[in-house]
Amino acid sequence: MNISVKSEYALKAVFDLASQSIAAAPGSAAIPVKIADIARRQRIPQKFLELILAGLKQSGFVDSRRGAEGGYLLARAPESITVGEVLRAVENVKASSRADHNSDPFHEIWSKVDAAVSGVLDQTTFADLARNWREKHIPYVPNWDI
Repeated sequence: MNISVKSEYALKAVFDLASQSIAAAPGSAAIPVKIADIARRQRIPQKFLELILAGLKQSGFVDSRRGAEGGYLLARAPESITVGEVLRAVENVKASSRADHNSDPFHEIWSKVDAAVSGVLDQTTFADLARNWREKHIPYVPNWDI
């Protein structure tokens, strides 16, 4: 599956914001994340990230705060944002782009492939991704309290 660089960066930006949200203390207010911090952590050119975040804000995925303590944060809980939603918003895809051709012997199989991929993307939330990443990349330290 090929996705555009813009989509890849949008997914990384939402993932970064979700990770920051999950890492925050439970019950605490979300702290806005500066564009420069997201750009550095995710290795995204800052000017391109600004445009992507503006589009994500317009689509209702992120919110912004102005001022010295400003930045971006998720507009919804990471549990309620799926990878499929973000991809469709960034790519501006409404439905399958494959034409329905009765003469195409592969039409049925491509429809099944599209449905399978959409199923995975629409069932994967950014909270899932952030938790899985954290579990795999933060070393487990056993507690030896007796």
